[in-house]
Amino acid sequence: MSWLVRPEGNMYCPMNMEIHGITPSMTKNSPSFKEVWPEIVPYLENQIVVAHNTAFDMYALRDALDDNDIPYPHFTHYCSCRAAKYVYPDEYSYSLENLCISLDIDYYTHHRAESDSEAAAKLFIQEMEDSGLSSLSEFEEEFEFKCGEFSDNYFRPQKSTKEHKRKEKKKLSEYIGDPAKFDEDNYFYGQNVCFTGKCSYGTREEMLQMIADIGGYPNLSVTKSTDVLVVGQQDYRRVGEDGMSSKQEKAMKLKDAGQDIEIMSETEFRLLMSKSNKRKSSNVGPILFA
Repeated sequence: MSWLVRPEGNMYCPMNMEIHGITPSMTKNSPSFKEVWPEIVPYLENQIVVAHNTAFDMYALRDALDDNDIPYPHFTHYCSCRAAKYVYPDEYSYSLENLCISLDIDYYTHHRAESDSEAAAKLFIQEMEDSGLSSLSEFEEEFEFKCGEFSDNYFRPQKSTKEHKRKEKKKLSEYIGDPAKFDEDNYFYGQNVCFTGKCSYGTREEMLQMIADIGGYPNLSVTKSTDVLVVGQQDYRRVGEDGMSSKQEKAMKLKDAGQDIEIMSETEFRLLMSKSNKRKSSNVGPILFA
C-alpha cells in the first residue's frame, strides 16, 4: 500500500525529483498529508515500524505531524540501515539498493515508497536472522542501541547507548594521494572537489581520499577555487528552509556570481567515476562504482 501526497504548494526541490522521479504533475490531484493521514495511521498504531534511514524518515514524519497539528501515533521504530552496519560491518555501501543486491533480496523500484518499504522489511528480517539473536530486546542489548518511539506528545529517535570518544576529523593536509593511482583520464583529475551531506557510497573521509588518489584535490569547504560540489543526502534537521546545506548555498552564490563551479548529485558523481574506471583494463579486479 502506498500513497502519493501533494506537498504544500505542490513544489519539489529539483534534486529530490532526480532521486525519486516524482513530479508536480503526478501529485497535483493527490490528497494533502492531513487528508491521507487517517488512512495511514492504522498501519502504524501500536506496531513495530522499520525504515531505511530513520534519522531522516522519522524526523520528517514528526515535523509533518507537528505542522498539521496531528496527535502522534504510538509505535516503536528501527532503522534497517543502522542494523546492517551492526550485522554486516564489511559492506562497502549501506544504501538499500546495494544491501538488497548483496543479500539477494528482491527489490523493484528504487526510491518509491511501496517498493522501498517492502525491501526494508525483508532486509530487517534478514538482519535479525543473520544476527543469531532471538528477540528485538536482545538485538538492542547486543549492539548497544535503543529503538525509536512515538507516543503521546513524545518522540525519541533511535539512539546508540555506547560510550565512545568523539572522533577527530582528518585535516586537509592528511589527504595525501597515491601517485600510483593517479588517472589523468578521470573526470575529477586535477579538480578541486568538495562534498556535502551524507555519502551513500562511503564515508566522507573515504570519498575525499578517493579524490586525492586519482589526482584530484579534496576540499573540506567551498571556496573560490572549488571546481565541483557533490551533494549527498542532506540532514533534514540541519538544512535551511530551501533544503540546501550551507556549502550548497555558498556554491550557488559563487555560481550566480560567475564562478565556474559544478554542483552534482552523488549519483552523478558515482556514474562519472564508474565511466572513468571502466576505461581501465578489465583485469584490475572489482571496481567500487561499477
